[in-house]
Amino acid sequence: MARFRRRKKEPLEMDIMELLNLTPMMDVFTVLVVFLLITAVFTSITVMDLNVPTGAGAAASNKPNFAIEVIVRKSGLEIANGTSVEAAIPKKDNKYDLKKLSEMLIRLKAQYPQKEDATVLMEPKIEYDYLVQVMDAVRGAEVLAEGSKEVEKIVLFPNISIGDAP
Repeated sequence: MARFRRRKKEPLEMDIMELLNLTPMMDVFTVLVVFLLITAVFTSITVMDLNVPTGAGAAASNKPNFAIEVIVRKSGLEIANGTSVEAAIPKKDNKYDLKKLSEMLIRLKAQYPQKEDATVLMEPKIEYDYLVQVMDAVRGAEVLAEGSKEVEKIVLFPNISIGDAP
């Protein structure tokens, strides 16, 4: 019987680039980049101009010293006229009663239709979200139009200054 000897296989000498075919992976990345660019949501940031009161401008004004101040406290909201508190709105179910605030501000706007500025003052350690909600309520309100069931937006005091509560 003849014995067959196996030959030792010689190692394959191939180029590494032949073993790694990167073309399919590059195709996937190209499609992925296009998909991400198409579905990306580009956010827009709205910048609001705020008027910060200064001490120098108060002496030059000859207007009557009437100010609308909404003070956000931990216990509730207060509406002041610059010197004294006119109304206090306590929290309802541990939330600020923004509906009552809007009603009172609508009455103030009816008394002073030319007034367009107001000040929102906050106590320390109150969440920023409450400041935004109160500013929205001071800026405008939604009311039912007379004789219809449609909701109408009215502008109350669009020029808002912010500051720390006393």
